[in-house]
Amino acid sequence: MAAMNRYNDIVGANPGRSGHRLSVEAGRTVLDTRDITAELFNIDDPFQVVFTKNATEALNTALFGLLREGDHVVTSSMEHNSVMRPLRYLEKQGIAVTTVPCPSRSCIDPEMVQKAIRPATKLIVMTHASNVTGTIMPVREIGRIAKSHGVPFCVDAAQSAGALPIDVADMNISLLAFTGHKSLFGPQGTGGLYIRKGLENKIAPLMAGGTGSKSEFEEQPDFMPDKFESGTPNTPGLAGLGAGIEFIMKEHIDTIRSREILLTKRFLDGLRVIPSVKIYGPGDAESRTSVVSFNIGDRMPSDVSGELDDSYGIMSRPGLHCAPSAHNTIGTFPTGTVRFSFGFFTKEDEIDYAVKAIDKIASK
Repeated sequence: MAAMNRYNDIVGANPGRSGHRLSVEAGRTVLDTRDITAELFNIDDPFQVVFTKNATEALNTALFGLLREGDHVVTSSMEHNSVMRPLRYLEKQGIAVTTVPCPSRSCIDPEMVQKAIRPATKLIVMTHASNVTGTIMPVREIGRIAKSHGVPFCVDAAQSAGALPIDVADMNISLLAFTGHKSLFGPQGTGGLYIRKGLENKIAPLMAGGTGSKSEFEEQPDFMPDKFESGTPNTPGLAGLGAGIEFIMKEHIDTIRSREILLTKRFLDGLRVIPSVKIYGPGDAESRTSVVSFNIGDRMPSDVSGELDDSYGIMSRPGLHCAPSAHNTIGTFPTGTVRFSFGFFTKEDEIDYAVKAIDKIASK
């Protein structure tokens, strides 16, 4: 917030739309955020980072821009609707979709992904971590499979960027979609898409318009990142995103990860001793992010979440979490679960208070 306020108070100009000093400073703000984003994900060229308003726009850019009639795409049964809805739309346009089931604690088997690949497969797309169960998927192994078959690999990192180490080179990630408002500590309305160098030539832009570059031409620029960044960017938001990533780089992502594992383990251990509580996803905190879904007996998740808020001031999210396929996979469709999400700044006593509140509700 301080970075955003500073930008609005001191700069407040439109980047790339003029030559005066404030416009130049605005452009520098965007460039600085692009640079530090590339550093976080080990992207060798910052201009391969395209800024979007969220991970959904990034995923739509990748899916609609890359896939054509007759193509085949492989995904998992644990996907968020930001992946599933575009794919269902594209199915109607003649694109074949194989959804690989995730039977083992909601985690995908890389061998099943390998078996799903066909000659017409043009993309493998999947989440890095489930937004329902927190399950961390074997991205490195699947990236290796994708590379061996020459198939681009798109990773939805909405739940993992800033929470888990991501190295696009080591993990063989061709496309990385991320959002700013979760574990990157940025504001809502920020996000981005990394595109492996050369792949941008095969992707049509989702939108066309003014970019502040090559203004003498009426055709969309074909170079990065301008090809995919039409219109005035959310520069105050990008200033905030850059500050959030700067915090992560300063604290180090391994420190953040260790902290979230500690908090998640404390919560899981507390829930396990409550007889009527069922926890979904991996049993150990190391195999999941700090997202925990559970149910209490046959009580409706919405009722439990409402009581947590009304009686204890605890805010949780009930229902299907925009991921009906994931809930079908774990057997909680159509009612869903109660979901807790912890972060770096959550305190141990807040975990203990939440466990006691859940125990009291369960005892009824």
